[in-house]
Amino acid sequence: METLRRLNERHPWSHNDHFQGWILRRLPGRRARALDVGCGRGGLAARLAREFSSVDAADSDASMRAATAERCAGLDVRVIDGFDAAAGSYDVITMIASLHHLDLDATLRRCHELLAPGGRLLVAGLVRPESARDYAWFAICAATNPVIGFAKHPRPCRGPAPAVLFPVRDPDESYAQIRQTARGLLPGARMHRRLGFRYTLEWHRP
Repeated sequence: METLRRLNERHPWSHNDHFQGWILRRLPGRRARALDVGCGRGGLAARLAREFSSVDAADSDASMRAATAERCAGLDVRVIDGFDAAAGSYDVITMIASLHHLDLDATLRRCHELLAPGGRLLVAGLVRPESARDYAWFAICAATNPVIGFAKHPRPCRGPAPAVLFPVRDPDESYAQIRQTARGLLPGARMHRRLGFRYTLEWHRP
């Protein structure tokens, strides 16, 4: 594990930024309004602004909202104070590493309400490992993490590991719990385990 840690530090990569591409490849045809929940420092919101007429970027952390406002200056991005401030209907709702910061049941119910017909919910999230399959998945992620890092950044980084620039929280729900809740509230929702210690959740509202 110490060897893996050192390799990860020498070839770091942003797991969250990596999944922006997964989201952008799955955007709906209608692109009037987008909502990015847990916008962090605004990277995804800025990219969504190139695809949608308007974007709401929601985060409960004031420093993240300020960073997003600065990054998205000049773009049609409205920074709002958390998910509760979202209103109207959206053609896409996105979340990267933010669903586990919120109440799972209430959040998925509200996503159902906020999505316009034909809209999409696109989530890349974190889980608490629980089952043998979860731990096997995490072991594969740990082994492949430095390989992906080397492929993305062959030149090793020098000095201390970069500081974490956004709020961090350990997830409470397991993969099975999230899948069960999503299937109950969002019929037809699809979940998949991914490398990078992330799962994806995708739902198209009829």
